[in-house]
Amino acid sequence: MTTDKSGHVSVDAMLDDLRTLVETESPSRDLAALSASAKVVAGVIESRLGGHAVLVESEAGPHVHWSGGGEPGVLILGHHDTVFPLGTLERRPFTVENGHASGPGVFDMLGGLVQAVHGLAALDDRSGVEILVTADEEVGSRSSRALIEERALACGAVLVFEGAADGGALKTGRKGCGTFQVSIAGRASHAGLEPEAGVNALVEAAHQVLAIAALGRPEAGTTVTPTVASAGTLDNVVPAEATIVVDVRVETAEETERIESAFAALTPHLDEAEISVRGGIGRPPMPQSASQQLFEVARRLVPGIEGRAVGGGSDGNFTAALGVPTLDGLGAIGGGAHADHEYLVVDAMTGRANLVTALVRAVLTPR
Repeated sequence: MTTDKSGHVSVDAMLDDLRTLVETESPSRDLAALSASAKVVAGVIESRLGGHAVLVESEAGPHVHWSGGGEPGVLILGHHDTVFPLGTLERRPFTVENGHASGPGVFDMLGGLVQAVHGLAALDDRSGVEILVTADEEVGSRSSRALIEERALACGAVLVFEGAADGGALKTGRKGCGTFQVSIAGRASHAGLEPEAGVNALVEAAHQVLAIAALGRPEAGTTVTPTVASAGTLDNVVPAEATIVVDVRVETAEETERIESAFAALTPHLDEAEISVRGGIGRPPMPQSASQQLFEVARRLVPGIEGRAVGGGSDGNFTAALGVPTLDGLGAIGGGAHADHEYLVVDAMTGRANLVTALVRAVLTPR
Protein backbone atom coordinates (compact mmCIF):
# COMPACT_ATOMS: atom_id res chain seq x y z
CA MET A 1 0.00 0.00 0.00
CA THR A 2 1.10 3.60 -0.62
CA THR A 3 -1.12 5.30 1.96
CA ASP A 4 -0.59 5.89 5.63
CA LYS A 5 -3.13 5.03 8.35
CA SER A 6 -5.05 8.25 7.72
CA GLY A 7 -5.57 7.31 4.07
CA HIS A 8 -3.17 9.92 2.69
CA VAL A 9 -0.32 9.20 0.31
CA SER A 10 2.70 8.21 2.37
CA VAL A 11 5.77 10.40 1.91
CA ASP A 12 7.91 7.78 3.66
CA ALA A 13 6.79 5.12 1.19
CA MET A 14 7.56 7.40 -1.74
CA LEU A 15 11.01 8.17 -0.36
CA ASP A 16 11.67 4.46 0.12
CA ASP A 17 10.86 3.80 -3.52
CA LEU A 18 12.85 6.82 -4.64
CA ARG A 19 15.88 5.57 -2.75
CA THR A 20 15.50 2.19 -4.43
CA LEU A 21 15.47 3.76 -7.89
CA VAL A 22 18.28 6.22 -7.25
CA GLU A 23 20.53 3.54 -5.78
CA THR A 24 20.17 1.50 -8.99
CA GLU A 25 22.34 3.63 -11.26
CA SER A 26 21.10 3.84 -14.84
CA PRO A 27 23.34 5.85 -17.18
CA SER A 28 22.15 6.04 -20.78
CA ARG A 29 23.80 3.55 -23.16
CA ASP A 30 25.02 1.30 -20.32
CA LEU A 31 22.99 -1.76 -21.24
CA ALA A 32 23.85 -3.80 -18.17
CA ALA A 33 22.95 -0.97 -15.81
CA LEU A 34 19.75 -0.16 -17.71
CA SER A 35 18.72 -3.82 -17.66
CA ALA A 36 19.08 -3.86 -13.87
CA SER A 37 17.28 -0.53 -13.58
CA ALA A 38 14.34 -1.67 -15.72
CA LYS A 39 13.81 -4.68 -13.47
CA VAL A 40 13.81 -2.44 -10.39
CA VAL A 41 11.37 0.01 -12.01
CA ALA A 42 9.10 -2.89 -12.95
CA GLY A 43 9.30 -4.20 -9.40
CA VAL A 44 8.28 -0.86 -7.91
CA ILE A 45 5.33 -0.59 -10.30
CA GLU A 46 4.16 -4.14 -9.61
CA SER A 47 4.51 -3.81 -5.83
CA ARG A 48 2.40 -0.64 -5.76
CA LEU A 49 -0.10 -1.27 -8.57
CA GLY A 50 -0.22 -5.05 -9.01
CA GLY A 51 -0.32 -6.70 -12.38
CA HIS A 52 2.71 -7.40 -14.55
CA ALA A 53 5.15 -4.87 -15.97
CA VAL A 54 6.59 -6.02 -19.29
CA LEU A 55 10.22 -5.36 -20.22
CA VAL A 56 10.38 -4.35 -23.88
CA GLU A 57 13.90 -5.11 -25.06
CA SER A 58 15.64 -2.67 -27.39
CA GLU A 59 19.13 -1.84 -28.61
CA ALA A 60 19.18 0.99 -26.05
CA GLY A 61 18.12 -1.15 -23.10
CA PRO A 62 14.75 -2.34 -21.76
CA HIS A 63 11.70 -0.10 -21.73
CA VAL A 64 9.07 -0.85 -19.06
CA HIS A 65 5.38 -1.09 -20.01
CA TRP A 66 2.48 -1.65 -17.63
CA SER A 67 -1.26 -1.65 -18.26
CA GLY A 68 -4.16 -1.50 -15.86
CA GLY A 69 -6.31 -3.30 -18.41
CA GLY A 70 -9.43 -2.20 -20.22
CA GLU A 71 -9.63 0.26 -23.08
CA PRO A 72 -6.52 2.50 -23.18
CA GLY A 73 -7.34 6.02 -22.04
CA VAL A 74 -4.24 7.75 -20.67
CA LEU A 75 -0.50 7.14 -21.02
CA ILE A 76 1.83 7.91 -18.11
CA LEU A 77 5.16 8.62 -19.79
CA GLY A 78 8.65 8.76 -18.30
CA HIS A 79 12.18 7.40 -18.54
CA HIS A 80 14.56 5.56 -16.24
CA ASP A 81 17.88 6.44 -17.90
CA THR A 82 19.93 9.24 -16.36
CA VAL A 83 22.87 11.36 -17.50
CA PHE A 84 25.17 10.38 -14.62
CA PRO A 85 27.97 7.82 -15.12
CA LEU A 86 28.40 4.77 -12.92
CA GLY A 87 30.11 5.72 -9.69
CA THR A 88 28.23 8.99 -9.24
CA LEU A 89 26.21 7.44 -6.43
CA GLU A 90 29.33 6.73 -4.40
CA ARG A 91 30.32 10.36 -4.62
CA ARG A 92 26.81 11.73 -4.24
CA PRO A 93 24.62 9.21 -2.37
CA PHE A 94 20.88 9.48 -1.92
CA THR A 95 20.18 11.77 1.02
CA VAL A 96 17.18 13.47 2.59
CA GLU A 97 17.90 16.56 4.64
CA ASN A 98 16.59 20.09 5.11
CA GLY A 99 13.42 19.22 3.20
CA HIS A 100 15.27 18.14 0.06
CA ALA A 101 15.99 14.70 -1.39
CA SER A 102 19.16 14.60 -3.47
CA GLY A 103 21.10 12.08 -5.49
CA PRO A 104 21.66 11.30 -9.18
CA GLY A 105 18.37 11.41 -11.09
CA VAL A 106 16.03 12.45 -8.24
CA PHE A 107 14.61 15.38 -10.25
CA ASP A 108 15.18 14.11 -13.78
CA MET A 109 13.15 12.07 -13.46
CA LEU A 110 12.99 9.33 -10.86
CA GLY A 111 11.03 11.45 -8.41
CA GLY A 112 8.33 11.99 -11.03
CA LEU A 113 8.06 8.25 -11.64
CA VAL A 114 7.60 7.57 -7.94
CA GLN A 115 4.95 10.27 -7.57
CA ALA A 116 3.09 8.93 -10.61
CA VAL A 117 3.04 5.35 -9.33
CA HIS A 118 1.88 6.35 -5.85
CA GLY A 119 -0.76 8.68 -7.26
CA LEU A 120 -2.11 5.86 -9.43
CA ALA A 121 -2.10 3.52 -6.43
CA ALA A 122 -4.74 5.72 -4.83
CA LEU A 123 -7.18 4.95 -7.64
CA ASP A 124 -9.70 2.20 -6.97
CA ASP A 125 -9.97 1.46 -10.69
CA ARG A 126 -6.85 1.68 -12.87
CA SER A 127 -8.37 0.31 -16.05
CA GLY A 128 -7.50 2.50 -19.00
CA VAL A 129 -4.14 3.54 -17.50
CA GLU A 130 -0.85 2.65 -19.15
CA ILE A 131 2.69 3.40 -17.99
CA LEU A 132 5.67 3.55 -20.33
CA VAL A 133 9.13 4.14 -18.85
CA THR A 134 11.79 4.29 -21.55
CA ALA A 135 15.53 3.62 -21.45
CA ASP A 136 16.88 6.22 -23.89
CA GLU A 137 15.15 9.58 -23.43
CA GLU A 138 18.36 11.34 -22.45
CA VAL A 139 20.04 10.30 -25.72
CA GLY A 140 17.26 11.04 -28.19
CA SER A 141 14.70 8.22 -27.78
CA ARG A 142 15.65 6.61 -31.07
CA SER A 143 14.77 3.10 -29.95
CA SER A 144 11.64 4.08 -28.04
CA ARG A 145 10.03 6.67 -30.30
CA ALA A 146 7.91 4.24 -32.30
CA LEU A 147 6.62 2.58 -29.12
CA ILE A 148 5.89 5.95 -27.51
CA GLU A 149 3.93 7.07 -30.54
CA GLU A 150 2.04 3.78 -30.78
CA ARG A 151 0.89 3.87 -27.16
CA ALA A 152 0.11 7.60 -27.27
CA LEU A 153 -2.19 7.15 -30.25
CA ALA A 154 -3.82 4.15 -28.59
CA CYS A 155 -4.43 6.00 -25.32
CA GLY A 156 -5.44 9.40 -26.69
CA ALA A 157 -3.95 11.44 -23.82
CA VAL A 158 -0.41 11.67 -22.43
CA LEU A 159 0.85 12.83 -19.04
CA VAL A 160 4.62 13.32 -18.94
CA PHE A 161 6.39 13.12 -15.58
CA GLU A 162 9.49 15.16 -16.29
CA GLY A 163 10.40 17.58 -13.51
CA ALA A 164 8.25 20.66 -13.03
CA ALA A 165 9.21 24.09 -14.31
CA ASP A 166 10.30 26.75 -11.82
CA GLY A 167 7.88 27.17 -8.94
CA GLY A 168 6.09 23.92 -9.72
CA ALA A 169 4.62 25.12 -13.01
CA LEU A 170 3.49 22.55 -15.54
CA LYS A 171 5.19 22.50 -18.93
CA THR A 172 2.65 23.47 -21.54
CA GLY A 173 5.00 23.92 -24.48
CA ARG A 174 8.49 22.82 -25.49
CA LYS A 175 10.87 23.77 -28.23
CA GLY A 176 11.89 21.25 -30.82
CA CYS A 177 15.52 20.35 -30.39
CA GLY A 178 18.37 18.60 -32.10
CA THR A 179 22.10 18.34 -32.57
CA PHE A 180 24.18 18.82 -35.69
CA GLN A 181 27.79 17.73 -36.22
CA VAL A 182 29.71 19.60 -38.87
CA SER A 183 32.87 17.81 -40.04
CA ILE A 184 35.57 19.64 -41.98
CA ALA A 185 38.24 17.95 -44.06
CA GLY A 186 41.34 19.93 -44.97
CA ARG A 187 44.91 18.90 -45.71
CA ALA A 188 47.86 18.62 -43.35
CA SER A 189 51.21 20.27 -43.94
CA HIS A 190 54.18 21.52 -41.94
CA ALA A 191 53.11 24.69 -40.15
CA GLY A 192 56.61 26.19 -40.39
CA LEU A 193 58.08 24.92 -43.65
CA GLU A 194 55.07 25.08 -45.99
CA PRO A 195 51.82 26.14 -44.30
CA GLU A 196 50.55 27.28 -47.69
CA ALA A 197 50.60 23.65 -48.88
CA GLY A 198 47.93 22.72 -46.36
CA VAL A 199 44.22 23.41 -46.09
CA ASN A 200 43.62 24.57 -42.53
CA ALA A 201 40.51 22.85 -41.20
CA LEU A 202 40.66 24.95 -38.03
CA VAL A 203 40.49 28.20 -39.98
CA GLU A 204 37.59 26.79 -42.00
CA ALA A 205 35.90 25.79 -38.74
CA ALA A 206 36.23 29.36 -37.46
CA HIS A 207 34.40 30.64 -40.53
CA GLN A 208 31.70 28.00 -40.11
CA VAL A 209 31.17 28.69 -36.39
CA LEU A 210 30.38 32.33 -37.15
CA ALA A 211 28.08 31.41 -40.03
CA ILE A 212 26.28 28.78 -37.94
CA ALA A 213 25.81 31.05 -34.92
CA ALA A 214 24.27 33.68 -37.22
CA LEU A 215 21.43 31.24 -38.06
CA GLY A 216 19.78 31.88 -34.71
CA ARG A 217 16.61 33.99 -34.58
CA PRO A 218 15.88 34.81 -30.92
CA GLU A 219 12.83 36.82 -31.94
CA ALA A 220 11.37 33.60 -33.40
CA GLY A 221 12.48 31.49 -30.44
CA THR A 222 15.28 29.84 -32.44
CA THR A 223 18.65 29.32 -30.79
CA VAL A 224 21.65 27.91 -32.66
CA THR A 225 24.54 27.36 -30.28
CA PRO A 226 27.92 25.87 -31.20
CA THR A 227 28.84 23.86 -28.11
CA VAL A 228 31.86 21.65 -28.85
CA ALA A 229 34.73 22.06 -31.30
CA SER A 230 37.89 20.08 -31.94
CA ALA A 231 40.74 20.34 -34.42
CA GLY A 232 44.42 19.63 -34.88
CA THR A 233 46.96 17.09 -33.73
CA LEU A 234 50.27 18.89 -33.07
CA ASP A 235 51.33 22.48 -32.66
CA ASN A 236 53.48 22.41 -35.83
CA VAL A 237 50.94 20.73 -38.15
CA VAL A 238 48.29 22.50 -40.21
CA PRO A 239 45.06 20.79 -39.04
CA ALA A 240 43.60 18.38 -41.56
CA GLU A 241 40.32 17.80 -39.68
CA ALA A 242 37.93 19.69 -37.46
CA THR A 243 34.47 19.11 -36.03
CA ILE A 244 31.81 21.41 -34.63
CA VAL A 245 28.83 20.25 -32.57
CA VAL A 246 25.79 22.53 -32.51
CA ASP A 247 22.71 22.55 -30.26
CA VAL A 248 19.53 23.84 -31.96
CA ARG A 249 16.14 24.77 -30.44
CA VAL A 250 13.10 25.85 -32.46
CA GLU A 251 9.47 26.71 -31.76
CA THR A 252 7.88 26.00 -35.15
CA ALA A 253 7.97 23.50 -37.98
CA GLU A 254 8.86 26.35 -40.34
CA GLU A 255 12.00 27.10 -38.34
CA THR A 256 12.86 23.40 -38.30
CA GLU A 257 12.80 23.37 -42.11
CA ARG A 258 14.81 26.60 -42.37
CA ILE A 259 17.54 25.43 -40.01
CA GLU A 260 17.89 21.97 -41.54
CA SER A 261 18.07 23.50 -45.01
CA ALA A 262 20.70 25.99 -43.86
CA PHE A 263 22.93 23.28 -42.43
CA ALA A 264 22.59 21.25 -45.62
CA ALA A 265 23.66 24.31 -47.63
CA LEU A 266 26.85 25.11 -45.68
CA THR A 267 29.73 25.70 -48.10
CA PRO A 268 33.48 26.03 -47.50
CA HIS A 269 35.27 29.37 -47.40
CA LEU A 270 38.70 27.89 -48.17
CA ASP A 271 39.59 26.32 -51.50
CA GLU A 272 39.74 22.51 -51.30
CA ALA A 273 38.16 22.32 -47.86
CA GLU A 274 35.23 19.91 -47.62
CA ILE A 275 32.23 19.99 -45.30
CA SER A 276 29.84 17.22 -44.27
CA VAL A 277 26.88 17.51 -41.90
CA ARG A 278 25.20 14.89 -39.73
CA GLY A 279 22.23 15.15 -37.40
CA GLY A 280 19.04 17.15 -37.38
CA ILE A 281 16.17 18.34 -35.24
CA GLY A 282 15.05 15.00 -33.84
CA ARG A 283 12.35 16.23 -31.50
CA PRO A 284 9.60 18.30 -33.12
CA PRO A 285 8.24 21.34 -31.26
CA MET A 286 5.47 20.80 -28.69
CA PRO A 287 3.03 23.67 -29.29
CA GLN A 288 1.07 25.03 -26.35
CA SER A 289 -2.13 24.12 -28.18
CA ALA A 290 -1.29 20.45 -27.57
CA SER A 291 -1.49 20.91 -23.81
CA GLN A 292 -4.42 23.31 -23.60
CA GLN A 293 -7.14 20.73 -22.97
CA LEU A 294 -5.28 18.84 -20.24
CA PHE A 295 -3.90 22.00 -18.66
CA GLU A 296 -7.42 23.36 -18.23
CA VAL A 297 -8.32 20.16 -16.40
CA ALA A 298 -5.27 20.50 -14.16
CA ARG A 299 -6.09 24.14 -13.45
CA ARG A 300 -9.61 23.23 -12.37
CA LEU A 301 -8.14 20.67 -9.99
CA VAL A 302 -5.42 22.97 -8.65
CA PRO A 303 -6.57 26.59 -9.00
CA GLY A 304 -3.64 28.88 -9.56
CA ILE A 305 -1.27 26.27 -10.95
CA GLU A 306 0.80 27.83 -13.70
CA GLY A 307 1.80 26.59 -17.13
CA ARG A 308 5.00 27.55 -18.89
CA ALA A 309 6.68 26.95 -22.23
CA VAL A 310 10.30 25.81 -21.85
CA GLY A 311 13.33 25.31 -24.06
CA GLY A 312 14.17 21.71 -23.21
CA GLY A 313 12.70 18.77 -25.09
CA SER A 314 11.12 15.54 -23.83
CA ASP A 315 9.26 12.55 -25.19
CA GLY A 316 6.15 14.71 -24.94
CA ASN A 317 7.38 16.47 -28.08
CA PHE A 318 6.75 13.29 -30.06
CA THR A 319 3.25 12.70 -28.73
CA ALA A 320 2.21 16.34 -29.13
CA ALA A 321 3.41 16.31 -32.73
CA LEU A 322 0.93 13.49 -33.40
CA GLY A 323 -1.92 15.70 -32.21
CA VAL A 324 -2.38 13.70 -29.00
CA PRO A 325 -3.25 15.96 -26.02
CA THR A 326 -0.07 16.09 -23.93
CA LEU A 327 0.74 17.73 -20.60
CA ASP A 328 4.32 17.79 -19.33
CA GLY A 329 6.18 18.80 -16.18
CA LEU A 330 3.96 16.76 -13.86
CA GLY A 331 6.95 15.30 -12.05
CA ALA A 332 9.00 16.45 -9.09
CA ILE A 333 9.25 20.01 -7.89
CA GLY A 334 12.92 20.83 -7.46
CA GLY A 335 15.84 21.73 -9.69
CA GLY A 336 19.40 21.13 -10.75
CA ALA A 337 18.65 18.68 -13.54
CA HIS A 338 21.88 17.09 -14.87
CA ALA A 339 23.94 18.82 -12.16
CA ASP A 340 25.55 17.83 -8.89
CA HIS A 341 23.09 19.95 -6.90
CA GLU A 342 20.03 18.16 -8.33
CA TYR A 343 17.24 17.90 -5.75
CA LEU A 344 13.50 17.59 -5.21
CA VAL A 345 11.31 19.22 -2.58
CA VAL A 346 10.03 16.51 -0.25
CA ASP A 347 7.02 18.45 1.03
CA ALA A 348 5.74 18.85 -2.53
CA MET A 349 5.67 15.12 -3.27
CA THR A 350 2.25 14.49 -1.73
CA GLY A 351 0.59 17.30 -3.63
CA ARG A 352 2.01 16.10 -6.92
CA ALA A 353 0.93 12.51 -6.25
CA ASN A 354 -2.56 13.72 -5.39
CA LEU A 355 -2.63 15.70 -8.63
CA VAL A 356 -1.86 12.47 -10.50
CA THR A 357 -4.80 10.75 -8.85
CA ALA A 358 -7.24 13.54 -9.60
CA LEU A 359 -5.99 14.26 -13.11
CA VAL A 360 -6.07 10.64 -14.27
CA ARG A 361 -9.52 10.19 -12.78
CA ALA A 362 -10.75 13.32 -14.58
CA VAL A 363 -9.23 12.28 -17.90
CA LEU A 364 -10.81 8.83 -17.73
CA THR A 365 -14.24 9.87 -16.41
CA PRO A 366 -15.71 11.21 -19.67
CA ARG A 367 -14.96 8.00 -21.55
